[in-house]
Amino acid sequence: MTKYKKGFIAIAFSIVLSTFYLSLFAQQPDNNLPDVLTMANGKKVTTAQQWYTKRRPEILALFKKEMYGQSPGKPANMTFKVFDEDKNALGGKATRKQITVYFNGQADGAQMDILLYVPNSSKYPVPAIVGLNFDGNQSVNIDPAVKLSTSWFDKTKGVVNNRATDVSRGVDASQWPLETIIDRGYAVATVYRGDIAPDHIDNLNEGIFPMYPELQNRPDNFATVGAWAWGLSRILDYLETDKAIDSKHVAVFGFSRLGKAALWAGATDQRFTLVISNESGAGGAKLFHETAGEGIRRLSTKFPFWFCSNFKKYTDQDSILPFDQHMVISLVAPRPIYIASAEGDLNSNPKGEFMGALKASPVYKLLGTSGLPTTTMPPVNTPTVGRIAYHIRPGKHDVTDYDWVQYLNFADQYLKPTKP
Repeated sequence: MTKYKKGFIAIAFSIVLSTFYLSLFAQQPDNNLPDVLTMANGKKVTTAQQWYTKRRPEILALFKKEMYGQSPGKPANMTFKVFDEDKNALGGKATRKQITVYFNGQADGAQMDILLYVPNSSKYPVPAIVGLNFDGNQSVNIDPAVKLSTSWFDKTKGVVNNRATDVSRGVDASQWPLETIIDRGYAVATVYRGDIAPDHIDNLNEGIFPMYPELQNRPDNFATVGAWAWGLSRILDYLETDKAIDSKHVAVFGFSRLGKAALWAGATDQRFTLVISNESGAGGAKLFHETAGEGIRRLSTKFPFWFCSNFKKYTDQDSILPFDQHMVISLVAPRPIYIASAEGDLNSNPKGEFMGALKASPVYKLLGTSGLPTTTMPPVNTPTVGRIAYHIRPGKHDVTDYDWVQYLNFADQYLKPTKP
């Protein structure tokens, strides 16, 4: 290949890439975007009482029916068993606990394992951050005492025949800076997503789904993202029983598809004091009406089990969808929420995530709080912080130390209780 051909190819690639970025960040009309403060009957919501008694329940019911599916309540016979406690974890900074949650109270039934680290430095119950992990509890810390999960796994590092091995220990530790979080005074609780619902299409006979057959084979079925969100609430159920935790000050965190679950958990369970959505994309914080990046077709074909059957009928209707994710974000109001993007994560569509935050702001303002403090997307590494916060950083789809510094600063502002 001649140097001229190589130069032509480079120029052509640059033009294509530039065009893609322009299409991603170009201002798109939102004439079709449903107004979060207009009820289904066309009437405007003008008071907090109307929001809480009419519009909020209406939005919640809509998303349960059309997207996330119906979820059961707290299991009546659920029990907890602390099977491990080490008061000298993380070099003496924390107490590590491992707890099995028996959803139906039976050791041979559906269950999940919580990995919990609590700071040793506090004399009082501490606030906590909870989230699901991708690759097993053993993946967040190389500590050999952390139980190796026995649930089904994707084919990834340290997995053989869909089961985790010791090679998977610590593979996700960079996304879970445990000592940093502990040093800031927060407990951390995490559960492997696959304990609750394995991330594959034939998962109805695994995890918690067999407990609720009446919620399957219906258009608003109990689906995987809803199941993960449900599991996050069950972590909080345990934390309410642990005297080391201030269960009135608990944040829910999630990244990528688990960020979708964290957002839905925050929307449906008002016990969560604060919500963190890290690059959750379509089905998370991103507006479907901002059509760049992942959309409904990909969700309904590659991951058809994530959302309920009703959602599939909206395939290829992203730009005319009669609801959108700003409405889900608004269900968190007036509680604080942090939404974050990465410049290189085009699949999640950073502009769409920012617009989701922006379009939820009217509800926060109606309820007397600040919402998102800007109407224009901020530069990289320049967080904008109100009761809704947002940042975009350089880099790819990931959770970085930079992200965690912003989340912990936000938590210091909104999550930590007043000291006794």
